[in-house]
Amino acid sequence: MGEVVHLREPADERLDERVKRAREAAGNVVDPEVPVLTIEDLGVLRDVRLAGEAVEVVITPTYSGCPAMDLISVQVDLALEKAGFASRKVTLSLSPAWTTDWMSEAGKEKLRAYGIAPPVGRAKGRGVLFGVDEIPCPHCGSAETERVSEFGSTACKALWRCRACREPFDYFKCI
Repeated sequence: MGEVVHLREPADERLDERVKRAREAAGNVVDPEVPVLTIEDLGVLRDVRLAGEAVEVVITPTYSGCPAMDLISVQVDLALEKAGFASRKVTLSLSPAWTTDWMSEAGKEKLRAYGIAPPVGRAKGRGVLFGVDEIPCPHCGSAETERVSEFGSTACKALWRCRACREPFDYFKCI
């Protein structure tokens, strides 16, 4: 008698397509505080799961008191509804905590083009504990910049000014 070989069942392409469709719908939701970024760009979109006909999208706030998360949750739910998901759930997950390391490179470029300096360095670096001393200006690229205030238009940003072009700008803090 020969060896018994167990064949893997073929992947359910319908499930894969549903996950892709749900991820795309949720991932295109924009951050209401920085409308050039999607939650996919920010790394806020953490997971998409299917359980039968139901879809669950897991999101993580940029910080525990982020006022935009309620609106983002509603927008994700609406995007899933528009994408044809009748049974859906949006779950807020606080662990692991969000970090700017989760931001996509495309998202950082979108920030720069919008006039906000993207995070410099890694979240586990010196900049988290002691701040950073040099942030390139998103307007002209000069390194001749100075921090005006530790807090900018939102708690996750600091206010900086360029000495070369004289323009103020937000810096998205490395968290």
